[in-house]
Amino acid sequence: IRKKCGSGPLQKRVIRSDWHNCLKLGYDVRNLEWPSWIEACLQDAGISDPIGAGVVPVQVVSPGEPIGTISEDVAKEYGLPQSAVVVGGTTDSNAAFFAAVGASPDMGTAVTSLGSTLAMKKLSSTYVEDASRGIYSHRFPSFANEEEDADGEAWLVGGASNVGCAVLRQLEFSNDELQSLSAGIDPSSDIPLSYYPLTKKGERFPVADSEKEPILEPIPSNRGEYLHGILQGISDVERDGFIALGELGATPSRPGTVWTCGGGSRNDMWMKMRERRLTDTFEDDSIKVMKAENTEASFGAAILAAATYK
Repeated sequence: IRKKCGSGPLQKRVIRSDWHNCLKLGYDVRNLEWPSWIEACLQDAGISDPIGAGVVPVQVVSPGEPIGTISEDVAKEYGLPQSAVVVGGTTDSNAAFFAAVGASPDMGTAVTSLGSTLAMKKLSSTYVEDASRGIYSHRFPSFANEEEDADGEAWLVGGASNVGCAVLRQLEFSNDELQSLSAGIDPSSDIPLSYYPLTKKGERFPVADSEKEPILEPIPSNRGEYLHGILQGISDVERDGFIALGELGATPSRPGTVWTCGGGSRNDMWMKMRERRLTDTFEDDSIKVMKAENTEASFGAAILAAATYK
């Protein structure tokens, strides 16, 4: 595949990638360069020219930025015009963000994924990072927002928790039970149960603590009350995540519209519960929690590529 995708002899091929996929390889997304410590580390391992040797990409571009056209071999194999343009990619979770909100969201727009675990991202005009809280920033494509700050920067800030809907399966809540019990929960009221709904020891965000234990007791005799407490606990983790982003300097400090994807987005009562907890915490009734219509990463990748040509 590598030979077919290239446009020249293998020894002359240029390895390219994008900001998002290179972040966790150590790429410096603030200064848009490979840090000197990476080169020094690889040189110590016997690789004299790690970038030139293709150990790390020579060119790292913005997601959505045109890189070049496909090779003649690929065009023939798949019946594509050789003029087809290859653009910088992104990660699956960032692509899901584009799918949910498009390529030009307002600052403060957020996406929360409520699957087996909880992950959240918010568009910020400032960079934030704190390993002790599991928080990091992806540089947002420069073409995507008309309200960028004076430096032309926008960032997808957030993190991923280990709490989420997986705990509901662990506690043997069936789909029918979730639906019927949720109908009996009042999203405008709290229940005096304080849970931290992990399936096992260890948390990543909004605090990185490998020793953090699940809190799933006391267990009330009423399953509806138990479900209420668990959903409330997951909602609190989301709320605390947004608080942590604001404390670190994310701008704006509070979310605007929070688009929701994943299995949890099908629970209307839970959406109302989460919205109330956010509006109460930030004392801002303009915060809205809504279900995202599109969440597939493939759809987001298509939006990203198409946005280049607007």
